[in-house]
Amino acid sequence: AGAAGEALRQAERRADEAERTREETARHRADEERLHIARELHDSLTHQISIIKVQAEVAVHLARKRGEPVPEALLAIRDAGREATRELRATLETLRGDGATPPHGLDQLPELVERARSTGLDATLTIEGRRHDVPAAVDRTAYRVVQESLTNIARHAAAATASVRIDYRTDALAIRVDDDGKAMPDTAPMPGVGLLGMRERVTALGGRLRAEPRNEGGFSVHAELPFGPAS
Repeated sequence: AGAAGEALRQAERRADEAERTREETARHRADEERLHIARELHDSLTHQISIIKVQAEVAVHLARKRGEPVPEALLAIRDAGREATRELRATLETLRGDGATPPHGLDQLPELVERARSTGLDATLTIEGRRHDVPAAVDRTAYRVVQESLTNIARHAAAATASVRIDYRTDALAIRVDDDGKAMPDTAPMPGVGLLGMRERVTALGGRLRAEPRNEGGFSVHAELPFGPAS
């Protein structure tokens, strides 16, 4: 009986050790994959974004030096290049595990809306409810939902106005982005990569997302992000 008990304990220890080894191997592979993705992003995007940013800044500088009016589109390109550089740097640091640059969140929404206004879109931001701290995942996802919504409006909607509403509720954060673009009630939204990514972020937190044309014309994105354990 004693020998059988010792054999059983040894088998359990070996099983525990094998499980720890599998977990360590999986973590190691995940770390290697993150580094590989970081290198790929750096090699494929950093150079091109830097060229766009530098060329736009040079063009703005030369126009001002000659006393010429700087087109709003050129200023928007310059600012977008700067922001893309910051975002890429933060993403690379996150993938590498540095975490030196804090992620974007609700505090940066006014800047995001202001950049949308610089492109000629009459964008507004309204905050409702009593503002309070939210889980970090909700904070990041809310920013990304608004960012992707405004990007889609600029690219596809042909809209003149856009409204962003953030509602702090007791158990969830509600986000609504409306525009007065060309979408009509009888047109089905195209499930593009941006919309799919937005939905994945929201559902990963146990939330809900609706993205559809409005009855009065234009498009509406409505997301609810709960503050529960899923966040």
